[in-house]
Amino acid sequence: MGIAPNETEIVGSWVTVDGRMTEDDANHRITLLIETDLRHLATSKDGWEKLYRDTQDGRYWELTYYLSEMQGGGPRALLLANPRIIQEKYGIQVD
Repeated sequence: MGIAPNETEIVGSWVTVDGRMTEDDANHRITLLIETDLRHLATSKDGWEKLYRDTQDGRYWELTYYLSEMQGGGPRALLLANPRIIQEKYGIQVD
């Protein structure tokens, strides 16, 4: 169930089921990955973005809310993190 080597993003969405907004499968997968395969390293100064490292392959992932104007920040996305962004945003030097 981990993240495949060729994946660079996992983007969640909200869907309507029986007249109610709910998380889609991608959002549920993000939750599972955070609980099982990703190790939290840092949180952005504003608290909305978090940096994780995949315990399986060592890649860095950023959890973000890409529709932040929505209630509660909207759906989540896990994006493969750029080393320059990791250094600038989180102050962590990566190889």
